[in-house]
Amino acid sequence: MSVEAVQIHCPSCGGNAHFDIRKQIYQCSYCGGNVTIDEALEEKRGFRQMAQEKLKSDAGKYRLSQARCPGCGARLVFEENEALTKCSFCNKALVRKDYIHTDNLPELLIPFRLTPDEAKDRLLTWCRDNRGKKEAIELQKKADELKGVYLPYEVIRGPVACKAYRLDGGRKYDCGGFVDKIFINCSRQLDNRLLDGMEPFDLDGITEFDFSRLAGHHVKIADIDQKELTKRVSQEVGEGYKPTVRKTLEAKAVQVDADVSDTLRMPALLPVYYYSSGDLMAAINGQTGKVSVRALNDSHYYFLPWWLKAILATILFTLVSFAGLSLFNMELSTALVSTAALSFFFLIVSLAAYSDSDKTSFCVKSEKKIYTSGNEVYTRENGDLIREEKELERTFAKPVFFEKIDGKVQAVKLRFTSPFRLVKVLLLAFGVLFLPVIIALFLNGFDFARLNLAGSAVWFCIFVPVIPIYILKFERIELYERPWIYLIREDGSVKRFRKRQLPKVDIHDILAFLKVVFIPPISLAVWFGILCFFAMCYFTAFGFD
Repeated sequence: MSVEAVQIHCPSCGGNAHFDIRKQIYQCSYCGGNVTIDEALEEKRGFRQMAQEKLKSDAGKYRLSQARCPGCGARLVFEENEALTKCSFCNKALVRKDYIHTDNLPELLIPFRLTPDEAKDRLLTWCRDNRGKKEAIELQKKADELKGVYLPYEVIRGPVACKAYRLDGGRKYDCGGFVDKIFINCSRQLDNRLLDGMEPFDLDGITEFDFSRLAGHHVKIADIDQKELTKRVSQEVGEGYKPTVRKTLEAKAVQVDADVSDTLRMPALLPVYYYSSGDLMAAINGQTGKVSVRALNDSHYYFLPWWLKAILATILFTLVSFAGLSLFNMELSTALVSTAALSFFFLIVSLAAYSDSDKTSFCVKSEKKIYTSGNEVYTRENGDLIREEKELERTFAKPVFFEKIDGKVQAVKLRFTSPFRLVKVLLLAFGVLFLPVIIALFLNGFDFARLNLAGSAVWFCIFVPVIPIYILKFERIELYERPWIYLIREDGSVKRFRKRQLPKVDIHDILAFLKVVFIPPISLAVWFGILCFFAMCYFTAFGFD
């Protein structure tokens, strides 16, 4: 069967239909017919109903029992004749019960490819390659205690819709994608990050579930509810899309909220060799041989409030500036005054820059690292386990962003910063900073020799710190709230979308402007400021004589 169990078929010709992310529809690769998302889900609902009925019928042929661990609460299924005295997950004694058949039995299964001895050899190889790690030393003694277990997963395949945004504020962007070959762990007791480390599985090895395949293996029952499982699926899909979203939104601190309601989700059993004792945990992919080991000690990550980051950055800048000025044999008093002035300016700028941080309080987070072997894949040839040349990686198809244009949702590419936009911002900043000087040159006929920059000293004192803050705080609104939008054509090429419309004239804005200019007392301050500005331009052009 292979991947046919999770494939969508065309109702016209029966061919495989592939999802078009831009059009948000399945398209047949043979006849070009379309299959909507709802039709695809309905097809699989019918398949799953038939599969469940078949499983209920087959269940009567096997005498199975259920055991619940009184220590960790794990539920395990075994064949009746299988003897077991302790839990595979916490090593505590088990109490056996009659098997309770549920409607959530797996429909798919990936068989074990590695034998227990081969899994042990893979773990020992990892220990030799990482002999300097404490985990390797401990696991080398415990390799004989590996347990082969079929773990409950859900195979996720289908379209997803996401909301992506920067954590420092701003608008939310719609994007959509298609997830394939994604497996989500459905066990509460097991470390989800550890199991993620040994993924991916090779979907080509998947087959229909059959009770006869469970012979000689432990089977763990799924024990998280659908609400928690949906949350876990959304989180993992969101994490998978973050690299692309970070690149598109040009920010590291991003959030991706994924809606997975339109995906096909089918319960499956996947082969894992697992060891767990206290903080020491290891898992080996029973199909590919990939090893995943959880660190014994926590790694600590420190988060600082934004204002403390600005102060620390200023202290570092102050030390570097003073050291640099001292290298040029500047007098101590002059170096201290210059450093103080530069540091005050840098503090203002850094406070403006770091104020966008989403971390507003000091905190320490702890997390155990996950060590893995490479993305190798092993297969069996003539009874021997052989490493294949290919490598498997857990991949997510790049999401496509969407914008509503002229009342129609269309696939687009977003672009925020560009050489043209950056040059525009810098030229504007330069023009504002030297505006009195530019006007002065026009007044004195571009006589640079007569320029007196001291006439614009007050202007420079105001705008030297203001302009960097303006660029950091307000120009970012222009860049990140109003991206350039490129429409994606049918052939994959792009064309920039330019929205042409006349600026709206608001009568209230006009009245407010007239009030500021002509109605005292505000108008008096405005005109005084205008006169001071032109006086500044005059003194800059002709000096104070």
